[in-house]
Amino acid sequence: MGESAIDRRALIRKVSANMLGLTAVPAVAHAERLEKFATAKNVLATDTPMTGKPKIGMLVYPRMVLLDLVGPMTVFNILGCDIHLIWKEKVPVATDVRIPVMPTATFDECPAELDMLFIPGGVLGTADCMNDEAVLSFVADRGARARFVTAVCTGTMVLAAAGLLKGYRATTLWALMDYLPLLGAKPVHERVVRDRNRITGGGVTAGIDFGLTIAAILRGRSEAERVQLIIEYAPDPPFHAGTPKGAGKELVTAVKARRKDMDARVEAAARKIGGAWASGE
Repeated sequence: MGESAIDRRALIRKVSANMLGLTAVPAVAHAERLEKFATAKNVLATDTPMTGKPKIGMLVYPRMVLLDLVGPMTVFNILGCDIHLIWKEKVPVATDVRIPVMPTATFDECPAELDMLFIPGGVLGTADCMNDEAVLSFVADRGARARFVTAVCTGTMVLAAAGLLKGYRATTLWALMDYLPLLGAKPVHERVVRDRNRITGGGVTAGIDFGLTIAAILRGRSEAERVQLIIEYAPDPPFHAGTPKGAGKELVTAVKARRKDMDARVEAAARKIGGAWASGE
């Protein structure tokens, strides 16, 4: 094969990957993954309510925050969605509150075409996922074809590490917001952020707001309101320290100091991946 033919193939792969928003793929197996996704179909989302049972793939992983998963999952379950809890193996996955979660499907068993891919958070587990080629390959693969690509809390960093948020507006846990640009995402300080078919939620409890937002997209507002009533979601917290603005500088500084080592793991992973992309590895 001549040199010009090779160059044309490389150009086609690059352009196709850019159209899918997948140029920011981790360095390991980079070229192979771009080849694979060059022909992948990233369905643009519409807000037309869906019929049937939307197929939702929810990643579960060691050291995740259980509430990040259970909040949205409760909403999706009431909607009657077809939910798949996915991990490498069908073994109990430990969570932050020591209640294990049993995956229902492995990476290989997960449906290839999902209506929604979802990633929960959990700082330590998130850092592990960002450094795990198998996890990032799975997330990039399903995300390239899913109707909606979503996450809450630090799960957004996993989407970003898989190259799925380059050029997209997104939110994450307030303490990690500054790391999103390292992976090409545009940080937005909002409870739920939608940019085309990427939908992300803030920290932990924002998962319920996120879930209801998705419910309205999948089934329409009336169904989302029905779910909200069923779960009696009417926040009225006894304090107003749930955001950095409400908490004040002194409390924010103290909390950030206590979680410094955890957050540094995510930052290191983001810098490593972003640096590899920048160098073209």
